[in-house]
Amino acid sequence: MWALRATIRPAAWLSRVVLGRRAPRPAPPLLVCPERAFAAFDPGDLKGRGGGGRGPPADGPRSRTGEVEEPEDAEDEEEEEEELLRRDPLLPVGTQRVCLVHPEVKWGPGKPQLTRADRQVAEAESLVHTLDHWSVVERMVVPARTPDGKVPFSSGTLRHLTEKIRALPEITAVFLNVERMAPPTKKELEAAWGMQVFDRFTVVLSIFRCNARTKEARLQVALAELPLLRSHLSSTTRLDGRGGGSRYIMGSGESLVQVQRRLLKDKELKIRKALDRLREKRRLLERQRRRREFPVVSMVGYTNCGKTTLIKALTGDDAVRPQDRLFATLDVTAHAGWLPSRVAVIYMDTVGFLSQLPHSLIESFSATLEDVAHSDLVVHVRDVSHPETELQKATVLAALRGLRLPAPLLDSVLEVHNKVDLVPGYSPSGSQAVAVSALLGHGLPELRARLEDAVLRATGRQVLTLRVRLAGAQLSWLHQEATVQDVDVIPEAGAADVRVVISSSAYSKFRKLFPESASQ
Repeated sequence: MWALRATIRPAAWLSRVVLGRRAPRPAPPLLVCPERAFAAFDPGDLKGRGGGGRGPPADGPRSRTGEVEEPEDAEDEEEEEEELLRRDPLLPVGTQRVCLVHPEVKWGPGKPQLTRADRQVAEAESLVHTLDHWSVVERMVVPARTPDGKVPFSSGTLRHLTEKIRALPEITAVFLNVERMAPPTKKELEAAWGMQVFDRFTVVLSIFRCNARTKEARLQVALAELPLLRSHLSSTTRLDGRGGGSRYIMGSGESLVQVQRRLLKDKELKIRKALDRLREKRRLLERQRRRREFPVVSMVGYTNCGKTTLIKALTGDDAVRPQDRLFATLDVTAHAGWLPSRVAVIYMDTVGFLSQLPHSLIESFSATLEDVAHSDLVVHVRDVSHPETELQKATVLAALRGLRLPAPLLDSVLEVHNKVDLVPGYSPSGSQAVAVSALLGHGLPELRARLEDAVLRATGRQVLTLRVRLAGAQLSWLHQEATVQDVDVIPEAGAADVRVVISSSAYSKFRKLFPESASQ
């Protein structure tokens, strides 16, 4: 176990450039994430309900005590990684009263499908409320020409919107509900409205930054921030009409902008190198898990769909603490449980998905989401009480296809309809879906049965009854390498009929070691 603090060091590496007649209000103090403890569960060292410590250890050099030895330069790497995680804040701290502006595209290719403006506004408001001491005090749905990063409003609409915003003195910031603003657009709107303006990318990135607990998640967030820093740097260069960006640093032969770009490139290479080291450790644990033949079930779904609550219900693990907020889970965590056949299984809790997430943010978490590709079964958890459940389903499936999962894994996804207690009389329309309430326990017996059937098929396990001699080593071997369900002793024969769940590879080993044992 270890605890990590998400640290932010105040700095002013990139200055704010403002255009227009009215200067923006002074920036409030900087946002600092509160300390959060994170207890890591090692899937390579299953204990408790998942049971079992058998099997060879992970690869790697070992000391005389049997522990994996860290490389000699591990301490230097640790310090370098911590340095990479010290970066500028993205949002102001303190009580923020936000005006939420939603550009509504009513026609053309940019018109959203499977949703409405009021539902998009509700989700955007939930994002704002996820931030400490931030609240939405005004909502404006404004006709727009395009949903991209350019100014989405006509000149007349922008003029009218500016008048309304300036007439609200209680507002301290504006949240423009678009995926990403181009830097010139941000500068133009901040100059017109006289306050800071943020898009979905910045808000979601800030939530990720505060909720990331493990070093891997924090590094992935830092990687996702680099395009934002580069765009601000390019914007600053273009907007500096006096040539400030072309000033040269004495003795280096490089301009200030060239140095900053080089530093960003170096930082990206170091972050990717650190993530590669963590990925290699993950692969070692994956090989260890494969040797032990623990089935892995990955829970995926839209953010706040109830994945963690469902894992808690399936495992009975009191240490699992679900939270009713967006992106409560950013770090992939492993939880041991039992199938009805008493087969030990690992449930992986993954990061939730969200519509209109920038590609760079999803790509940054590709290393973490590799766990999904290596699992034996994917469970898609849906919140069927949400008015946009179909849009959420489409978002998750599109993300899964983007992960390039193996075709058999993608085709065998088990769909779970959660929160049915909030939809009286609900019944799944598809015969393959299972309706449950993870919070109240409704439908869990059927889900466990479906999980067992899917896991046994995916892992090539079979249920067999084997006749073994009581005086031999067969019974103890089966207890160690398979899941023994029942033992029927036959005293007069000095034998027993043993009902087991066993993998194909383990059964092959059993037949080679004990050819005299027969399957009933």
